[in-house]
Amino acid sequence: MATLIRSKLSNKLSNAATSVSNKSQAKVSGMFARMGFQAATDEEALGFVACDDLDYDHRQGMQMDILTSDEVGGGGGGEGSGQTGGEGAVDGDSHYQRDGTGPPPSDSKDGGLANELGEVKPKITAWEAGWNVTNAIQGMFVLGLPYAILHGGYLGLFLIIFAAVVCCYTGKILIACLYEEDEDGRLVRVRDSYVDIANACCAPRFPALGGHVVNVAQIIELVMTCILYVVVSGNLMYNSFPNMPISQKSWAIIATAALLPCAFLKSLKAVSKFSLLCTMAHFVINVLVIAYCLSRARDWAWDKVKFYIDVKKFPISIGIIVFSYTSQIFLPSLEGNMQKPSEFHCMMNWTHIAACILKGLFALVAYLTWADATKEVITDNLPSTIRAVVNLFLVAKALLSYPLPFFAAVEVLEKTFFQDGGRAYFPDCYGGDGRLKSWGLTLRCVLVVFTLLMAIYVPHFALLMGLTGSLTGAGLCFLLPSLFHLKLLWRKLLWHQVFFDVSIFVIGGICSISGFIHSMEGLVEAYKYNIED
Repeated sequence: MATLIRSKLSNKLSNAATSVSNKSQAKVSGMFARMGFQAATDEEALGFVACDDLDYDHRQGMQMDILTSDEVGGGGGGEGSGQTGGEGAVDGDSHYQRDGTGPPPSDSKDGGLANELGEVKPKITAWEAGWNVTNAIQGMFVLGLPYAILHGGYLGLFLIIFAAVVCCYTGKILIACLYEEDEDGRLVRVRDSYVDIANACCAPRFPALGGHVVNVAQIIELVMTCILYVVVSGNLMYNSFPNMPISQKSWAIIATAALLPCAFLKSLKAVSKFSLLCTMAHFVINVLVIAYCLSRARDWAWDKVKFYIDVKKFPISIGIIVFSYTSQIFLPSLEGNMQKPSEFHCMMNWTHIAACILKGLFALVAYLTWADATKEVITDNLPSTIRAVVNLFLVAKALLSYPLPFFAAVEVLEKTFFQDGGRAYFPDCYGGDGRLKSWGLTLRCVLVVFTLLMAIYVPHFALLMGLTGSLTGAGLCFLLPSLFHLKLLWRKLLWHQVFFDVSIFVIGGICSISGFIHSMEGLVEAYKYNIED
């Protein structure tokens, strides 16, 4: 009898405990259901625990791979930052490729893990970020701005200011597209690059279309930048030594011969050391040009600066001005590597204000000095006594700047066609030991030769610069940022923000189409009549 009573009490207690457990599980399940999750059974929970263990091991290995790859090869490419792309990647920007095409795993996942995980990649300050942006928008291509004033007069000066304001604004809204609000209303960075923003705008119907469009625009801009460096090198050398029996095309070939070692580049670590030296040299050259112009201030031709425009050539000037401000392609990486991303807007303001003032003064002073005799590259107007010295410094800067956009373009091509996992069109360019394979070297050599051929057959600096600015510069700086801003943040925009975005898109589209058409007409005319300058 006692045994029966104990058995019944035990069963009741067991049933009560089970009931309480079921109720608590039901409450937890209901809570997770309201949050969008589904409660797991005991067998599923065991499976999740095993998956968590595997995922932990995978994440530890992935973290080790990132740390190892950061130590082995640090450096990115694009013109203004020692960058990439463009878009350009900035130092500290690491991306792990989950499809197996990433860097080789470390020899040991346990040895030195604590020490490596304790090391934090240093972030850049707002001043350092501003230096990178300044390098991008204050490069060699300001040498073509006086030519833009030649065909635009005071309206050309207004466009230098207008382009600075618009590019500063579109840079800010492009960064705004990287963020989304969480349930607490806080901004969270959910995207990392220009390509991510483009893909988010085209999802879910065409999730990869936007990224392909941005990549194509980026490749075109980077390759055209390389071509412009070869063109300007040939142009400067030819005008520095006009008495030598060497044509501009021959000088371009000689310059390209010096650039062939770029085909063997694996990183920009060595090349990036010259970035500061190149920038300082260019600053000195600008000072020398302005000093010479100021010495002739009494002869300035103010009457030549008018409000009329050359309808046929002014759209080309628009492309030249826009191209001199292109930096949007690497801004997402730059902002992601800042110590205080909240200072990004302030950094964009002072860099573009400084660029606007310096570019406007340089273009106006140079045009006032030479007026209607202003050439495509303003240093060609200098007296022969100092022209050769200044141009030699500029050629050195151009040749040292060439590897940056070249490496960025190669990297985009390799990731798209050779390192896209199972979707790659061709085998990987690198072997298991990290060495460059024959077809990878062939790709790089072909790209160098292609830039040479373009420079030989289209040796027109201003027209090529206007074409590039109209085709990709306007798209990356005006059209796409405003379009992405409207698409991703439409419900949160105020009426004046919508007005600005739509206006920039419309004006940018008109300028892009007209500049592209007139630049092509200018190139066809120059090729038809064999115009060298």
